Amino acid sequence: MAADHGELEKEHLTRETERLEKELAEMTHLADERLSQLKYLRAEFDNYRKWSEKEKGSVITLANENLIKDLLVILDDFEQSLPSLENEKNREGVGMVYQKMINILARYGLEPITCMGEKFDPQFHEVLCRKQCSEDADTIVEEIGKGYSLKSKVIRPSKVMVAENVSGKKGEKNG
Repeated sequence: MAADHGELEKEHLTRETERLEKELAEMTHLADERLSQLKYLRAEFDNYRKWSEKEKGSVITLANENLIKDLLVILDDFEQSLPSLENEKNREGVGMVYQKMINILARYGLEPITCMGEKFDPQFHEVLCRKQCSEDADTIVEEIGKGYSLKSKVIRPSKVMVAENVSGKKGEKNG
């Protein structure tokens, strides 16, 4: 009987060991699943954080863009008033205020669009009129309204006059 009792205990221990090993395998699998979920959530959170920062930057840029567009009207007024102040004693002071404003807006990314002598580009320029002259066709010959870009985005195209090449032969189209 003692042998039977030893056999039963051995069998019981074997079953208990198998049960514990199975439970350990299930718990290990569950822990691996949870770790995988945690890594996924961490990656999702990092993506959300990056998106959120980018979105915040976009909102700030848009707010700055709207403010700067409104300030461009004042900048235009300054540019138009400076030539008329040539003999005024306040010209230097007004010029300094204008330059400060230009410098502040430049720190926020505002840049004037250069156009004189350039070829017309619809991304940067808006043609208001054409002038018949000897320049190459579609060359900008006069800047009518200054254009600006903000951090490489055009917020106001330059208003320009472009050359329309005149042929030396009159009546060519009339036969």
